[in-house]
Amino acid sequence: MTRLFDLDFQLLQDAVLLAIAIFVLFLVMSYFLLNPVRKLLQDRQKKIQDDIDNAKTDKEKAAVMKAEYEEKLKKVDKEAEAILSEARQKALGNEARIIDEAKQEAAKIIQHAKEEAKLEKDRVLDEMKQEMVAVASMMAAKVVASSIDTTVQNALVEETLKEMGESTWQS
Repeated sequence: MTRLFDLDFQLLQDAVLLAIAIFVLFLVMSYFLLNPVRKLLQDRQKKIQDDIDNAKTDKEKAAVMKAEYEEKLKKVDKEAEAILSEARQKALGNEARIIDEAKQEAAKIIQHAKEEAKLEKDRVLDEMKQEMVAVASMMAAKVVASSIDTTVQNALVEETLKEMGESTWQS
């Protein structure tokens, strides 16, 4: 009998063994090649997912930090305003204190000037009294020297008083 394509039992057995060998080779190759590739892809996918999660976490932290920063900026503005207000109040207090001190110093200077003026007035009055005494003694000397009568003497006293002023000898 002639065979078509030479199909015999040996060829069929070789084909089955070849199929089994290819299947075993496929299993071994998938174990050694496909599993590491799958593991590599899974690791990469996991890493990407972790990066996404980390990015979300970082974004949330950044939002929280931004809110805290803005709150701190508001507090800093309030503190700066409080410090400026306190400085203004201190400046006003210092201004009032300096003005009071200046007024007290001016009052002291005025009081001292009044005291000096009074002392100078008293000194001038004393000098005038001494001058009056000198004039009276000179007048007495003239009276004694000239031995004049009372009318002349009265005229001399009146003349001397007019020269000195009435208020001078009365004080």
